[in-house]
Formats: sequence, structure tokens, C-alpha cells
Amino acid sequence: MSWRRLRVLIEYLPPESATWTALRNELPDEELARQAEKGEPEKGRWSQTEQLLAAISDRLASFQYVYSCSHIESKAKWPTPPEPMRRPGAKPKKAKPKLLGNRADELFQLINGGAA
Repeated sequence: MSWRRLRVLIEYLPPESATWTALRNELPDEELARQAEKGEPEKGRWSQTEQLLAAISDRLASFQYVYSCSHIESKAKWPTPPEPMRRPGAKPKKAKPKLLGNRADELFQLINGGAA
């Protein structure tokens, strides 16, 4: 088998194959970030049907979240918003750091011109 034939066979493997999964998992974070910024899902490794199913799943989860928020008592704890279904090549969002009390005071002073 020639190298060209091997390359063609690998290129046309299904996106969910073990080979493509291993290649995706080995990408460095910088490359994943670059590909995520590029944002061309039509060139992704999922088929169009899989992309549409993921979008439907995300919209259904959002609808369920809005529905449950609209039917909750005013003093009850609100549910957490749903996270979108993970797509190939995209990592989950990082949690935002919480602002602690002493840092909040420093920020308040900075905004109001109290800090020099």
C-alpha cells in the first residue's frame, strides 16, 4: 500500500472513528482555540445531521431552562443554565472566578477614585 493510499483511507474515515478521535484528543490547547475561533462548523468532522441534532438538543435544553425559570417561585433557587452539547474540537467553558469580599472592596475603591 502506498503512503498516498493510506492518507486517503485515513482522511475518509468516519468522524467518530477511533483514529480521528485519537487525533482530535492529541491536539494542543492553542490549536483547539484557533480552530474554535475560526468557527466553520460546515468544515467540522461531524456530519450536517449530527450538527443539526446538537443544535436541536441545545435549543430544547434552553427551552426547558426558560420554562422551569418561568414556573419557579420568586424566592426559590434558580436552576443552573444548561451547557451546550460539546462539539468536536471545542473544550468546555472555564468557570468564571468569583470575586471575593476584599477584592470587591478594592475594586469598588478603584472605580470610585479612592485608590491611588
